[in-house]
Amino acid sequence: MQRLHLHLLSDSTGETLEMIAKAAMAQFENTDVVRHFWPMVRSQQHLDRIMAEISMHPGLVLFTVVSTEIRERLEQRCSALGLRSVSALDAVTDALEQLFGQEAKGRPGRQHTMDEAYFRRVDAIQFTIAHDDGIGWENWEQADIILAGVSRSSKTPTSIYLANRGFRVANIPIVVECPPPPSLYSVRRPMVVGLTTSPERLIQVRRNRLLSLNQPPETNYVDSEHVAREVLYARRMFADNGWPVIDVSRRSIEESAAAVINLYNERHNVRASTGADIEREPGGWRDAAIGSAQ
Repeated sequence: MQRLHLHLLSDSTGETLEMIAKAAMAQFENTDVVRHFWPMVRSQQHLDRIMAEISMHPGLVLFTVVSTEIRERLEQRCSALGLRSVSALDAVTDALEQLFGQEAKGRPGRQHTMDEAYFRRVDAIQFTIAHDDGIGWENWEQADIILAGVSRSSKTPTSIYLANRGFRVANIPIVVECPPPPSLYSVRRPMVVGLTTSPERLIQVRRNRLLSLNQPPETNYVDSEHVAREVLYARRMFADNGWPVIDVSRRSIEESAAAVINLYNERHNVRASTGADIEREPGGWRDAAIGSAQ
């Protein structure tokens, strides 16, 4: 199997470039790829030091660089080494320039500007961390989304991912022996989403968790009958309250979060189109006129 050295070079954090590379590499199987990450490249001196490293491990160079001088030097150096270099955002930027009739602003890290959206994400992350695993249930009405599910159903990582997208998220573990606080059944503003998974998958995840903690491997936590009862109990709760359910058995965290966002947007669109707030009641969602009695 041929090894490929993939160099990711950015004049900012490189987060965007990493996501593009990850999405592209996911389309190929049986590959041996060594990724080299070079963020915050904003001077020719820095670039020259990196090119010395790249020359020792030649491969494909993907870059997001807005400085004309640094970009030209990078392309020249790659050409001299016989390496292919690809600007990851050129096609999209060129298309937008034509549509908007203006040139793109050449400023590194422009997408990370500390604007209102940035501070909204920070607030969402702080809220989500403070309301993990059932903590702070008194403030659930301030959340955008509440995730409910049995232990190890990906509630926390999905919550954090959503928080990075600007959503204030709380999550609550569903435990047969310890029912949720009554406020979960009466929230109006947040959308409650149930996360579920197959008992077999859940047992596998829990066993790995116990091993990582050096805990006894045989407990009710991984007993097949007990786990099946837990999953059934949670599913009945979701159905009784009309909460939408997402099966995370074969979904990545990103895919689960995307499904939650789709549900949230659908609910938001209903509210916007009807001029109504949304009030939850057992059996599903119903529209309630803004300002109506609670």
